[in-house]
Amino acid sequence: MEFASTVDFAHAARTLSRATRSLGLDAPSFRCPPRLVGIERSIRRRPRGAVVSIRVKNRPLAAVLADMIEGVVVANRLAPPHADGVRTELWSVMTGGAEIQFSKLARSRVVCGAA
Repeated sequence: MEFASTVDFAHAARTLSRATRSLGLDAPSFRCPPRLVGIERSIRRRPRGAVVSIRVKNRPLAAVLADMIEGVVVANRLAPPHADGVRTELWSVMTGGAEIQFSKLARSRVVCGAA
């Protein structure tokens, strides 16, 4: 099992922020660790966006990425089916998978009625 490092976290934060903005969403700020002791992740809402805090130390990379992606969904207050599409697109970006079609997903956002 591959554990996350702060370098992995920083790279993931930059990549997710870029991908999130490409989808027409607000990219939250990412930080580590959370201020609250004993939790894996937290979110604070600010007037100019949200801050997603993730515990990185001694956690699998996949768990850290999952928390970061879910932080994007929660920060943007997305609801299904738009939330599912965003998760899929962000996982695809993070795993280097399928060709990303941001414009298609951004158009579906309007059709789904998500704000």
